[in-house]
Amino acid sequence: MISGRNGSRLRPRAQAKKSQTREGSSAQRRFRLGTFCLAATLLGTAGCSAIKAPVPKDPDALAEYKAANDPYEPLNRKMFNLTMKFDKWSLRPMAKAYVWAVPRPVRNSLGNLVRTMNEPSVFFNDVGAGKPRRAGDMFVRWCVNMTVGLGGLIDVAKMAGFPHHDNDAGMTLANWGIPAGPYLFLPMGPSSIRDGIGYAIDQGLSPWDYVPRGYGLVSFNWAYNLFGVVHARSEHLDELDALERDALDPYATIRSAYQQQRRAQAEAIKNDNRATVPDWYH
Repeated sequence: MISGRNGSRLRPRAQAKKSQTREGSSAQRRFRLGTFCLAATLLGTAGCSAIKAPVPKDPDALAEYKAANDPYEPLNRKMFNLTMKFDKWSLRPMAKAYVWAVPRPVRNSLGNLVRTMNEPSVFFNDVGAGKPRRAGDMFVRWCVNMTVGLGGLIDVAKMAGFPHHDNDAGMTLANWGIPAGPYLFLPMGPSSIRDGIGYAIDQGLSPWDYVPRGYGLVSFNWAYNLFGVVHARSEHLDELDALERDALDPYATIRSAYQQQRRAQAEAIKNDNRATVPDWYH
């Protein structure tokens, strides 16, 4: 599936003049939020039966409807079908070629690099969630891997007892009691109203968006973001192939798996109340 978290930060070419830099920055922000705003606009017309599913009257069907939390299922299924077509004819072949051409140890190192580049956002969300121990571990992990780990190519921090953990703004909002809202399937994959807003927040938390332009950084960002999407897809080739082959309803299976995973992640972060100082403090 399309992750979106890397592919969203594509930037226009940097210019020397300040006015042109400001114009590029504005275009970048519009590009980042375009997908989410488009989805919000479509949902604003939710009175249309092609977008919003009718509420069942049968008690059993109503219970199933509420459990799915997917009132916009007709629209979501259309977006899912479009995404899967794009994946079939474009993203999946690129991911398979990447797996064929690049040995597993090299792919692991490149995956470590992508993950390390995204970890500042995890740190800020740990702080926002009020989890200082998690934030401290992530800060040390990032510093170690960016230096001793050669920019993240080698996960030295994991060897030192600081494994990676996930967090994002959607989970931070969940930690503060913000409900998920209806399920959505956006071009970057399964989401919800809360997670869609969190996705936009995460873009603002990434320090790489504020690095001065020039010295090849624009080309690097294009390559980094596009590579991140392909690499993420390559990590799930077998799972998605099996899902499409075996699941009676791949859309419903992905929806259920996503919702269960997000609930489990939110619960794990909420219950992580470690008060002891991290090992590195000693």
